[in-house]
Amino acid sequence: MTRSHHARLWRSAIAAGAAIAVTAGVVAAAPDARRAQTKPTFSLIAASTSVTLDSWKEEPGVYLDLGTYLTAENGPLELKVTRKSYKDPVVATQIIRQGNKAPRTRTLPAGLVKDFSGLPGFVRVTITDSAGKTVLTKDESFCPNNASGRVRPDAPAKSQYPESCPVNPFTLGSVWGVEKGWASNTYSGHYSAPVALKAGKYTAKVSVAKRYRDLFGIADKPQTIKLTVRERSWEEGAGRAAAATGHKGHAAGHSASGGHSGHGAMRTDAPAAPTSGAGPAYNVGHGPYPSAPPAVPWAMKQAGLRAAQAEDGSGQTDGSRQAPALEPNAKRPKGKASVPNVPKPDLRSLPAYGIQISDGGDDVPGKDYLAFSANVWNAGPAQLVVDGFRSPGKKLMDAYQYFYDAQGKQVGYTPTGTMEWDPRPGHEHWHFTDFASYRLLKADQKEAVRSGKEAFCLANTDAVDYTVKNANWHPQNTDLSTACGQENSISVREVLDVGSGDTYTQDLPGQSFDITGLPNGTYYIQVLANPEKRLKETNLNNNSALRKVVLGGTPGARTVKVPAHHLVDAN
Repeated sequence: MTRSHHARLWRSAIAAGAAIAVTAGVVAAAPDARRAQTKPTFSLIAASTSVTLDSWKEEPGVYLDLGTYLTAENGPLELKVTRKSYKDPVVATQIIRQGNKAPRTRTLPAGLVKDFSGLPGFVRVTITDSAGKTVLTKDESFCPNNASGRVRPDAPAKSQYPESCPVNPFTLGSVWGVEKGWASNTYSGHYSAPVALKAGKYTAKVSVAKRYRDLFGIADKPQTIKLTVRERSWEEGAGRAAAATGHKGHAAGHSASGGHSGHGAMRTDAPAAPTSGAGPAYNVGHGPYPSAPPAVPWAMKQAGLRAAQAEDGSGQTDGSRQAPALEPNAKRPKGKASVPNVPKPDLRSLPAYGIQISDGGDDVPGKDYLAFSANVWNAGPAQLVVDGFRSPGKKLMDAYQYFYDAQGKQVGYTPTGTMEWDPRPGHEHWHFTDFASYRLLKADQKEAVRSGKEAFCLANTDAVDYTVKNANWHPQNTDLSTACGQENSISVREVLDVGSGDTYTQDLPGQSFDITGLPNGTYYIQVLANPEKRLKETNLNNNSALRKVVLGGTPGARTVKVPAHHLVDAN
């Protein structure tokens, strides 16, 4: 998804949000009827009776954000989606909350939900032209955590549910929900390809599939929207500054293609308001996505890195807001270091994915590399909190891990290595040196090659399992610029929250594995958390994950096959 699409989605969301406010007045007008109902009810609504969508000449296709929403009244729509292991299927359970009653649960039919991206085939979209001829019929998935907004003034001010559905192929658990008194966009965003529609007038009909109407008690009331498609061109943005030269971002977890695809000037941005969120993202190397402000299409969060420029911006996330920094302690700790008997983090590795063959380009010609994405996550029950403190004139910061009691009071600390400044373009932040390492093992699982990348700035890029104890559904530091500091920083704080992980894409020489001289055959990519065991955890026996790969081909034309990892067939 390009930056122009990103901006287009944002503007649609703003317009739809305004229309939702109007709808809210209608819904709020019947409080007596609402009180008479005793169980959650869900309805499909259209924020507006007419929508205008853009098709860009340079990238033909229309994203069908028609402004239809699922509302939740008298209680939320809440789903817990889990799998016991990668050998087990995904299971979705509805949590039914009614007032002060104890929550009830029911398991959705087996096989209905196959992954963590949402409810498949939730709505059907039918488009007819001005002559009444059907030109498109399309089924769309629905992520209940999509862009949402209140439909009643007495609804909770904030939704308790996460802002997106996870896309990491090795996700273990997720929570989906439409908050009580809120509405969530049914548009499937990133998971939906643009459709071919010529400029003109159309009528769109959106209806919820019968299996979901029956399952959740949704009324059979399709919504009809008058649709105008207009054709536009990037040339309308003439006079805007060309995008800066840099690496293109990598939407980790979706395909083996992409990555840092090389240097070169990017095209001029399509017209977009400064606050549209259509500006650059700042998660270079990490993945999969930069943070997005609340109540906008979560597709924008996922589009961010695809349209990213390389450099991190000071205090900036997705171009639309300033991220709250996580403040380190004012001074380095004093007194005797201690590791108290309180909850600690549990770092775990996910199997590698996004695996592909790359070369050194102009920088390292004649080399073959094995590129991959890797994630280390925190299963809790406590945050990983690491502060770095710099002595005047020193190149390295001294790093300390902190420990907290059940009330959140700091009760101990221990030294845990160092932090170093990475001056390379696209980085320019402080890296914690003892977080993870990556190794390519031979068939006998003895080391063949080690990645040169072993230092990171921690960020909560992926919701790996939001069903674990103390999982934070709204972590703050979701991209590099929230806590990675500047060259002149005297101290920084880096945090990995419970339930979240940090994906790092190893796709540049020095990060990926140099396989130029390796024979063809079977190997294993090892992702190893806390390799020196300096960080204090609840469990040090689950820090390693292996992913089998088979190398083939000839020098300069190497190949890689990635067998499925149990039920997860994603490379």
